[in-house]
Amino acid sequence: MIKARITVTLKNGVLDPQGKAIEGACRNLGFEGLASVRQGKVFDVEIEGDDRDGAKVRLDAMCEKLLANTVIEDYSITLD
Repeated sequence: MIKARITVTLKNGVLDPQGKAIEGACRNLGFEGLASVRQGKVFDVEIEGDDRDGAKVRLDAMCEKLLANTVIEDYSITLD
């Protein structure tokens, strides 16, 4: 079994209204010194088998087709 973590974040320069809302809420709750907040998403995936190279190819395809909007988002894959 191969475990992977996929992290999807907005590309630099893309506006992040949810991140701004979180940033404002944190300030309203008294959390000081916050420079900025960017929101993203994380997927923990388990793939059957032990072919790490094949798993990486499959995960890249999943990200390109479904998990990330590659026009405005970047993604990274970490295999455990």
